[in-house]
Amino acid sequence: MPRPTVVFASGQLLTDDVWAPQVEALTPDYDVLLADHGRDDTIAGMAARLLAGAPEGFHLIAHAMGGFTAFEVMRQAPQRVLSLVLIATLAPNDGPAQTERRQGYIRLVEAGRFDQVVEERVPILLPPERRGEEALLARVRKMASDTGPDRFLAQQRAIMSRIDSRPSLPSIKVPTLVIRGAQDGITTPAHQDEILVGIPHARFVEIPACGHLPTLERPETTTRLLLEWLAEVST
Repeated sequence: MPRPTVVFASGQLLTDDVWAPQVEALTPDYDVLLADHGRDDTIAGMAARLLAGAPEGFHLIAHAMGGFTAFEVMRQAPQRVLSLVLIATLAPNDGPAQTERRQGYIRLVEAGRFDQVVEERVPILLPPERRGEEALLARVRKMASDTGPDRFLAQQRAIMSRIDSRPSLPSIKVPTLVIRGAQDGITTPAHQDEILVGIPHARFVEIPACGHLPTLERPETTTRLLLEWLAEVST
């Protein structure tokens, strides 16, 4: 019997390292694939690339911008996704305030100030009590550096041009788990509720004392949740 496949889709300014604890835990029992979100400047392109590299059927675990890609995957090829996990993500497209913030990031990068963008994002990625943890900060900064300004700009263009996914949420029929850190500085309880209301029978878990990066901030908890979920939906 073939091993089930899990595809991870990550967020902007993040690399495969954001999933390192979970990949290590899942590899003994699952074929693990990491979606490439660094070569396209549209969410539709990211979704098409993910699908091209995945087998016919797979479990999809998505974080942040990866959630935008996951919603598009569910529009392009819903029959191929066996189950869905959405971590620290949201369904609507950007409003004027979000668009202006992203345009500000683009202006900084074009002015050669990519490092400033990274430092401006740290406070919204991590809760106050974690911002002094040098090992965690170094990991976040290295992922941003490894992403680089060109890929970051492409990711910003993709995010800014994405469509509102709320109307398509009711069409998602696969088992869905929604995970959010209680201190997430980017997504809100209202964003989470929109997903839970929109996707029939979606399940929700909140991780206490955790911000926007549960896979690294609370790796043991996140890994346990994913292993339990995959064991349940794979039977």
